[in-house]
Amino acid sequence: MASKSIRAAATATICAAAFSFAPAPVGARVTHIVIDTQVPEGQPFAEVGQFERISGRVFGELDPHDRRNAIIQDLALAPRNAQGRVEYVATFSLVKPVDMSKASGILQYRVVNRGNSTSLATAGPEGHVQLVSGWQGDVTPTAANQTIALPIAKNHDGSPVTGPVLVRFWNVSGSTSSMGNPFGGPNRYPPATLDTAQAKLTSRALERLSGGAHGPIATIAPSDWAFADCRSVPFPGTPDPTRVCLKNGFDPTLLYEVVFTGKDPIVLGMGFAATRDINSFFRYAVADDSGTPNPLALAITHAISRGTSQSGNFIKTFIHLGFNEDESGRIVWEGAWPYIAARQNPTDFRFAVPGGAAGINEPGSEPVLWWHTWPDHARHRDPASMLDRCRATHTCPKIFESFGATEFWDLRMSPGLVGTDARHDIPLPHNVRRYYHPGTSHGGGAGGFDLAQPLAGGCALPRNPNPQFDTERALLVAFVDWVVNDAEPPRSRYPTLRERLLVAPTKSAIGFPTIPFAGLPANAPNGLVNYVLDYDFGPELNYNDLPAFMTQQPPSSSRYCRRLWCARTMTATKSAACRRCCTRLR
Repeated sequence: MASKSIRAAATATICAAAFSFAPAPVGARVTHIVIDTQVPEGQPFAEVGQFERISGRVFGELDPHDRRNAIIQDLALAPRNAQGRVEYVATFSLVKPVDMSKASGILQYRVVNRGNSTSLATAGPEGHVQLVSGWQGDVTPTAANQTIALPIAKNHDGSPVTGPVLVRFWNVSGSTSSMGNPFGGPNRYPPATLDTAQAKLTSRALERLSGGAHGPIATIAPSDWAFADCRSVPFPGTPDPTRVCLKNGFDPTLLYEVVFTGKDPIVLGMGFAATRDINSFFRYAVADDSGTPNPLALAITHAISRGTSQSGNFIKTFIHLGFNEDESGRIVWEGAWPYIAARQNPTDFRFAVPGGAAGINEPGSEPVLWWHTWPDHARHRDPASMLDRCRATHTCPKIFESFGATEFWDLRMSPGLVGTDARHDIPLPHNVRRYYHPGTSHGGGAGGFDLAQPLAGGCALPRNPNPQFDTERALLVAFVDWVVNDAEPPRSRYPTLRERLLVAPTKSAIGFPTIPFAGLPANAPNGLVNYVLDYDFGPELNYNDLPAFMTQQPPSSSRYCRRLWCARTMTATKSAACRRCCTRLR
């Protein structure tokens, strides 16, 4: 019933648009699309008919002088074409009904996770159009994933842009390790010099998530390691800017960090603008600049987005930085759904690594983390909201936010609900609904409610069989109906301080049982808190938005009480005196 009403509403809107159609303004700066493949998709449906999958490339350009692009870090240092624009090329893939007159009118954009194109849903009887595209500029292109080619920033005199880069690796044995991280892929920023005297390699045996406490740090002498490959040539090996060779070999029980001066930062923040313009093109445009038809022309009435984990963080940052307004001032998505996403996506700063997972020394929790306008007491910031920019331009979407238990621990979800001081429940704005899956792993279990579930990663107990999938499918129907027909969705359900469903992380407050398991303290989970740390990446970083650049790697960290003491003692949090004060406290 819901899909029929949605299709009827969409048809009426399309008919009205057809009579008032005028060419789209120049602002949607997708200049050209190339369709590489167009093949049937799945089996036909009774009401919608046959679907097809169209894949290709999008060529776009950004105006560095447009106020909507001004927040993109290093866009002003990117090479420009003859028209003064900065170019990109992204892949895309969409699934749509062959006969678009039978489509629902809904464009559902799926933000891919680290390029993985399996985010693209298959055809369904609802008749929704599914779209994915590349946005993460440091993903290695393959025949199967979604990628985007972005420029490298250069100084105005043509010299390389440089800055500190931190790379961490562990569980490494042998003489050689590649520089990268488990989630972000290989390091994309080569050292400005292979001289190890200009870099620093350290190791440690202990690192605690609770408070970020580190064990003793050993600094490895520059003469005992090299930027090199020693797998076939003995130390000092073959020079290689992508690898580290250790003279006496790596110890798999240690964690290693290398800090060096990197060069050639990718202008990764362009991925937000490219996503904006790709969605805007497929929604609003009739054809590209050369006359190639938009395969969705005049058939889309509403657009929604959904992102999982890292991709959900992307949606939050997309909205927070104002990208839900296209270059013509139009709304991009009427609905947005960040799923199992606790932070913002650390992409729009120099030498960014978007693919992290809330590990130690990783940015992402620095910006505002809540939807309602609320002060950040612990970090001494004025009231703010992730919706500030879209409110100013009247382009805020309706928002679903859903997550499970793992997001509280692994991804530090609670500040989005209770702020950095955890004293009050932060209200939800009228355009936001929130849903919580109790006791679930990241994305839910395998389903079926079979108690014989596999172990979750390195855990000792099997995962919760709650799949989340069925609940999310039902919520999607309600989400679309809310966006299209303004039908009231299910009321928000999530833990709050008021209901005492969100409590202090102690055995007594939680009512946690004593589990007879070797190595587990009798008072567990007392002290098992995954703190949001107040990192100091240097004075140049815009902490509330995360653009600009870092001058301090690795960051120093202070507990909130220390930064609060400093802020109250000095006249300004970012004053030189305050920075010296906080440095002494650490």
